[in-house]
Amino acid sequence: MIHYSDLLKPGTVLAGVTVTNKKALLNLVATVAAQAHDLDVRAIVATLTDRERIGSTGFGNGIAIPHGRLDGLDRIVGLFVHLQQPIDFQAIDELPVDLVFMMLSPIGAGAEHLKALANVSRRLRDPGFVAKLRGAGSPDALYALWTGDESRDAA
Repeated sequence: MIHYSDLLKPGTVLAGVTVTNKKALLNLVATVAAQAHDLDVRAIVATLTDRERIGSTGFGNGIAIPHGRLDGLDRIVGLFVHLQQPIDFQAIDELPVDLVFMMLSPIGAGAEHLKALANVSRRLRDPGFVAKLRGAGSPDALYALWTGDESRDAA
């Protein structure tokens, strides 16, 4: 079972973010993830951009899960962003995206990467949970939503 408190740190949950396009968003999440996990921002941008070239990770209903595998990681890490204004993400339903869960996995994390991705996707397909995310006004509230049902203390 995935624990979102293992994937997310309070500093990797952002609310009210404004970016103008997909490229700016990928640069932003790469920068925040690089700082939070002591990684190379250029490598993160390249990994996410390469994955987006295969096909958009915008899976519909205003949600995207950009992801990739990255050398230098020892575990799967995530970052969540609630955008102030939705942006075009070339999603499969052509709707603009306002909720983004970025996930990076170690190079060798095959099945583990897919399980984590499936778990995040399943959670973001829950209309009630998505409505709560969209209604949350702060990073702390968003972090609590992601980690609140875990047995660990979210603080």
